[in-house]
Amino acid sequence: MTDIPLRPRHNLRTHDVTNQPPPLVDYNAFTADTALVEAIHREGGEWGQDRLRTYGAIAGTELIEIGFEANENPPELKTHDRYGHRIDEVRFHPAYHRSMALAKEHGLHGLTWTAQREGAQVVRSGLVYMHNQMEAGTMCPITMTHAAVPALRHAPELAEAWLPGILANSYDPSFTPHAEKTGLTIGMGMTEKQGGSDVRANTTRATPRGDGGYTLTGHKWFFSAPMCDAFLVLAQEDAGLSCFLLPRWTRDGQRNAIEIQRLKHKLGDHSNASSEVEFFDAEAYRVGYAGRGVPTIIEMVSQTRLDCMLGSAGLMRQALVQAIHHCRYREAFGARLVDQPLMQQVLADMALESEAAMALSMRLARAFESDDDHEQLLARIATPVGKYLICKAAPPLVNEAQECLGGAGYVEESILPRLFRQSPLNSIWEGSGNVQCLDMLRAMARSPAAVDALRAELGRASGLHPAYDAHCNALEKTLATVADQPAQARRVAEGVARALQASILLTGESAWVGKAFCEARLGGDRGMAYGTVAAELDCAALIERAGIPLDG
Repeated sequence: MTDIPLRPRHNLRTHDVTNQPPPLVDYNAFTADTALVEAIHREGGEWGQDRLRTYGAIAGTELIEIGFEANENPPELKTHDRYGHRIDEVRFHPAYHRSMALAKEHGLHGLTWTAQREGAQVVRSGLVYMHNQMEAGTMCPITMTHAAVPALRHAPELAEAWLPGILANSYDPSFTPHAEKTGLTIGMGMTEKQGGSDVRANTTRATPRGDGGYTLTGHKWFFSAPMCDAFLVLAQEDAGLSCFLLPRWTRDGQRNAIEIQRLKHKLGDHSNASSEVEFFDAEAYRVGYAGRGVPTIIEMVSQTRLDCMLGSAGLMRQALVQAIHHCRYREAFGARLVDQPLMQQVLADMALESEAAMALSMRLARAFESDDDHEQLLARIATPVGKYLICKAAPPLVNEAQECLGGAGYVEESILPRLFRQSPLNSIWEGSGNVQCLDMLRAMARSPAAVDALRAELGRASGLHPAYDAHCNALEKTLATVADQPAQARRVAEGVARALQASILLTGESAWVGKAFCEARLGGDRGMAYGTVAAELDCAALIERAGIPLDG
């Protein structure tokens, strides 16, 4: 890591360097996060604490360092070799490969499916939450590899051939046929130029070959992680839009006809490659029923939406701890920043937002893995509203953290500019804000029992805080009318998400945090920016809870 030397010289020719915080390194991202430890226990993942503790130590040391290196050395596209042959390969810095290897070795891609015990997805989500804080780009292929599993199970023969490699805790970056590799990654391609989120407007065509396979001809406007071993894509056939597995290599050992046109030049996510591609009679295999592509791939999309929430929550967490760390050491106007009332108000307000985002994400992780009807119905309605609110909350919080550091939070030696560039991504990916709100309306219309599950969930915190009760009473009225007023869907989605966050925190181990959240978010008297809550919060306690202990 090249941003701050571990043993800096404190004297320069003209002055001594004072009033500067030490670098925030060498800490355990799990044991130093009280709220995360409580959430893992609350949601049934306590058995995974050793695994989480181990990865927390990696995240707070090595992963910080290689995160900087991977983002300072973005991937490069090599379309041809030196002899003029088409190769369509993406080359990565060793730091990227090391980050991928750590993620796969510790099960971030597959623990949900391999642990075979309750709480597996919760533990896996805790690992993902920590990884995102230090290096979010590599979570793109890890997320898609994890999310592809339920979709592939719709095609038993393909699942038998591919799942052992997908679920293996091994990272194999070699560009060879999947049967020759020790570990596999899966990407996805849904959107096209003319349709975007409206995937039913896709024009890529699938033609049956007569041997059970298909050829695909068309394009994808966003083809994520093009170095993966195979991709789940959508294409049209006579019965309608279907889902297909598109390998990088054909069954006879040839490079498949997937031509990478260019890599996207993105605002953030610099360590990861996203691309535009064309298919020229590319070999593919259908997953699920003909014409049922969206219902087949939507299971993958639901899982990736959960990871979007975890990703945004992770970015907020890292921005917050950077801000608290700086304010604990920096003095201005005769006192440490962390002791000044106005800064305390800002940091405490941010801490509430960060913990609420993580808590809702972990609650949904438990719902995702459960076969219980209530949990499945809750996940159906809470996933779009959770993604809507949490992913939108990330950019302003990260920016506020930059303000806490001042100019130091704007220069690239700090991690905060990278976090800020990354922060809008999850609100755009896997369905932007309006798409999430429309999905909430769809869930309410098609699954009225999901609304009943939401009511039951919120009822668990009834009577625990007057602002919460008032919020839920008002929410009940809007839930009854929003179907006829779709323009109000954003307001309703935010209200549902806030109610869920408050309920989780009020019924958790540290109910005082839930009460503070209700006063700060549901009381109704706050301004636009952080630090404008009218209620009196125990700022010092909230900051102490959220910060990294000074002993690491």
